[in-house]
This record gives sequence, C-alpha cells and structure tokens, in this order.
Amino acid sequence: MKELSKEELQDILYGCTVLGTGGGGDLANGLRLVDSALAEGRRFRLAGLDELPDDGFIGVPYICGALTKGEKEPALPVLKEPLGVLATKVMERYLGRTFDGVMSTELGGENTAQAFYTAALLDKVIVDADPAGRSVPELQHSTFFLKDIPITPLAVADAYGNSAVLDRVASDKRAEDWVRALAVVSDNSVGVLDHPAPAKILRGAVIPGAVSYAGKIGATLRRARTSGGDPARGIVEAVGGKVVFRGIVKTAEYESREGFTYGTVILNGRSEYSGHSYKIWYKNENIVSWLDDAVHAMVPELICLMDEAGNSQINPRVKEGALLTAFVLPAPAEWTTQRGLDCFGPRHFGFDFDYKPLL
Repeated sequence: MKELSKEELQDILYGCTVLGTGGGGDLANGLRLVDSALAEGRRFRLAGLDELPDDGFIGVPYICGALTKGEKEPALPVLKEPLGVLATKVMERYLGRTFDGVMSTELGGENTAQAFYTAALLDKVIVDADPAGRSVPELQHSTFFLKDIPITPLAVADAYGNSAVLDRVASDKRAEDWVRALAVVSDNSVGVLDHPAPAKILRGAVIPGAVSYAGKIGATLRRARTSGGDPARGIVEAVGGKVVFRGIVKTAEYESREGFTYGTVILNGRSEYSGHSYKIWYKNENIVSWLDDAVHAMVPELICLMDEAGNSQINPRVKEGALLTAFVLPAPAEWTTQRGLDCFGPRHFGFDFDYKPLL
C-alpha cells in the first residue's frame, strides 16, 4: 500500500484521460476534486487486491450519464455532496456495513477521480484494479459481466436528494437501462455504487494494476510535455500503440440521446497524411474509425485524439479547426475473448463487421 503524491495523482488522471478515448468525464473536474481533497488534508491510499484481506469489502462508485447536460429541475435544491459519495452512503445504509476500499468502474479523467475522491473523503483504500481498462459507455461493459459477478445490489443517487437501491435485475443490460433512465431525468448524471463484494470474489474478475498503468501513461505524457517531445508518440512507444493520423478537424457533430452522447469527428490530413481523411464515430467513447472510406480501428482497441500540446480530447468538446493526432492503444486482453467481443465489439454497436485488430 502506498500514499499517492499530488504528482502521482495528476499522472494517473492524465493517463486516465488518454485511456478515456474521448469519454470518462472532464479531466479539469477530476483534478479539482483531487486538489480539494488534498487541501482538506485527505489521503489517497493505493493498494493491490492481493494486499487486501479476503473479506475486505469493496464497492465501485462512479457517475453515469451523458457527456452533455440535460434539463435541470429548478424547483429542487442541489446537494453539495458528491454523487459518488452519496451513492456509497446509500449502499452502506442498505447493507448495514461500511466499505474498506473502492474501485473505479472505468479509467477516465473524471470518473476515476470520482472513485478516488469518494475514497479520500470516506477514508477508504483505492484498489489498483479496474473492470474495464479504459472508458466504456455502458454498465455491462465490464469484466464483472464477463466473469458473472452480480452487479446488484446497486445504489443510485442524484444531485436533488433522490436515491434508490436496485436489489435485483434480470441482467446487467437491464441495470444499464434502469440507471440510464434515472440519469435522463436527473440532468443526465447520477451517482452509482455497484458490485459490492469481498476482495476474494473480485480477484481474477478485474484487470489488476490498471491504475498504475494509467499512471505510467500520465508520467510519460508529463515528461514529453516537459522536454518538448511528441506526446502521442511518447505514449505509443511506452505502451505499444500506433500513431495513425494527423490532421485538422473538418467537422465535429454530436447529439444527446437516451442518456448518451453520440457524435462524429472528421479530420483532414496534414503532412504525411495530406489528401486523406479520418473519421471517428463515438457513443460517449470513440468506438470505430475510418481511414478515407475504409474501416480502420475499432473497439475494444482504444482510439485516442490528442492535440500537439498533449491535451487529450474529450467528446463532444473537439473543436473544428484544431490540429489533432489520432493514435490507437492495445485493448486489454479480457476484451479480445469471444465473450468480450460479443459484449464490447463493433457488432454490439450495430456495425456489420467483426473485430479486426489494428495492433
């Protein structure tokens, strides 16, 4: 177990934003959460699952919703307590016991920070593991689902003081439908706590060392920015990815629908990519890309966009006219199994082709 320094926390969140592939929330919000907790003297303690006792009780707090906000309810006061903390407390009351540790539900600049912030405020350990290894758009996109770990009981809380516990669902997909519907009527954002379980159940069901992996990417990015190097190339060299395109954003269009943000980004090539185009389609996160008119990269591999200064691009904040680099990072091995591809491959998102790895 180690206590994370401010620099280590920043490296992790910057790395999580890269692994967010356009989703995972706003890095600036994530950094603010961490800074506010540090200013209060809170501690961020990181431990591997193997460091926790078998009966160490762990929960997964996060924010569920779209990347864009919906309509607010002006008649209701807004609570100041963070949504992840609210959902965690709801579950603790329901179970009649407290959690020893928390785990992020995905790697993203804000959603990972929400788990960290919940841990710091409630004095719990952060588990160095993750059930996605990246950001993902839907609740069932997790290794918990692949390993048949129950998602319930599941607590939901919004900023207006409403909360609920789902103690039973027919499937993880139905849990996704229920929670997404609650998010839609809650300004497109609710706090969730799911998969409460002891450490002995979670070992082997999640991706170990995921937080440290994000920290490695973030530290690589920090060094590249300090030295004036190419941030995208530094990252792909560090973790085995590939730079696939550089160009100017021609169009960046999106819409919010059913609790998700859908959109496309089209780049016109520059330098060695001049005369070519690159298109990315996303559902919260970048899902499929096309080089000219040919399918190029796809989930579960990670399609990332970064500007020349090393700022990862958050959907739907990509701006027309920006010069961006597209690069692809390898998929966690868990997603390349047949069950993983059935859950999180291109056909899940309605595309009529099978997964073909680029890397």
